[in-house]
Amino acid sequence: MQTILITGASGQLGSELRDILSSDGDKTCFFLDRRQLPLDQTMIITDILGMYQPDVIIHAGAYTAVDQAESEAELADRVNHLASEEIAQYCRLNGCKLLAISTDYVFNGEASVPLGEEAPVAPINTYGFTKLKGEQTIQKWCPDAIIIRTSWVYSTYGKNFVKTMLRLMTERDEIAVINDQIGSPTYAKDLAQAIVDIIDGKQWVPGIYHYSNEGETSWYDFAVAIRDSKNLDCTIKPIPTTAYPTAAKRPRYSLLDKAKIKATFGVDVPHWKDSLARMLGTIR
Repeated sequence: MQTILITGASGQLGSELRDILSSDGDKTCFFLDRRQLPLDQTMIITDILGMYQPDVIIHAGAYTAVDQAESEAELADRVNHLASEEIAQYCRLNGCKLLAISTDYVFNGEASVPLGEEAPVAPINTYGFTKLKGEQTIQKWCPDAIIIRTSWVYSTYGKNFVKTMLRLMTERDEIAVINDQIGSPTYAKDLAQAIVDIIDGKQWVPGIYHYSNEGETSWYDFAVAIRDSKNLDCTIKPIPTTAYPTAAKRPRYSLLDKAKIKATFGVDVPHWKDSLARMLGTIR
């Protein structure tokens, strides 16, 4: 029986993984949140992992408060970079497989075509920089690891753009949403299923992969689709990024090319509109 340990168990992806894996009788799964595995306390990570002796670690835990990371750079680095280093070293020393989650924020947003895994990385904010250092240390210490970069994650769990939009649209007659940042949303349930399919698959091919839902959109068009799906009566005004300053810069364009993960593992990548409809159908 395979033993799988999931970090970041209370996050969006971790919660979706729990839903899928909890009913799998062929696996023993340990879901560790920040209380059971405090990623900021790097000195004890190896000891905690050793208690469970996993065959596979799905490293979904991260510091994801993008704007806050600008003023908490040391904490973000500890969680996203140094904790990943400890996990990667554990995996290498103990023959444990590692699948880790990264982000489109490793890119600077200056591209104009979907980004492949070999596209140049150049983060423009602290969060992206710490996640990139996490990728690099994982590849250094655990070259057999699989790293999946994803973007614009949402779920029925946790805080995310979809749930924020639903709340604002029911509270206000008009909202403004940025229309000049382009990418694709990722329904965490789809990503979780892709991860499980990879772990259950016959081949383990190390490297970096990209996964988000198919299609491309802006935050504005994403918001319009949310409104229209729920038949809400709210005016949405498109605005440029310059009209909504934030502590951290965001990539202007971060659409991910999914060809490699589809060709290598045969995973399903639904269109973002279909996934949004499925997610919205599960919440009141």
